[in-house]
Amino acid sequence: MNYPNLSALLEAIVYLANEPVSLDAIQKALPNVDRSELRQTLSELVEQYRAPEHGIEIREVADGYRFSTKPEHHEVLKQFIKSQIPPTRLSLAALETLAVIAYKQPVTIPEIQEIRGVHASGVIKTLLDKKFITTAGRKEVLGRPILYKTTKEFLVHFGLKDLGELPTMEEFEELIKNQAATEEEIPEEV
Repeated sequence: MNYPNLSALLEAIVYLANEPVSLDAIQKALPNVDRSELRQTLSELVEQYRAPEHGIEIREVADGYRFSTKPEHHEVLKQFIKSQIPPTRLSLAALETLAVIAYKQPVTIPEIQEIRGVHASGVIKTLLDKKFITTAGRKEVLGRPILYKTTKEFLVHFGLKDLGELPTMEEFEELIKNQAATEEEIPEEV
């Protein structure tokens, strides 16, 4: 079947998807369209949305495509969101634990605790509940502790294409400092 406006259809598919939609998933939905044509049309859409008159863009995130706001609008949008709903926040302990897992994965709780110097089981449960981490088997040592790794949800939440886009340790430490400063500025709700 030939689609007269493949670009509009791909735009609608990317918009409709709850998570980044992979080229494979698009190919399954449009089996009669050549993969190279899909890739070319997606590339054209990505380029079209880069134009300054668009407030959103199509980005490659976690091996898929997704709509995202442009970075130059983030400050205004952040203020808008703050006025709408309370943001989902991770505690400093959760961010530190998540960083250890992201950079050292797969990693065990004792290894995390050795690096952070504090107990990590409660934070691990929180990160599992939020689906930012998952189990990755067991380490072949005495006691066979569970290994943990980050998930696709982690990549999606932080807007990363893959783990190669993780900030350097220095950049991450700056993010942690900024998060701590932000937490001090926000008054606790009664």
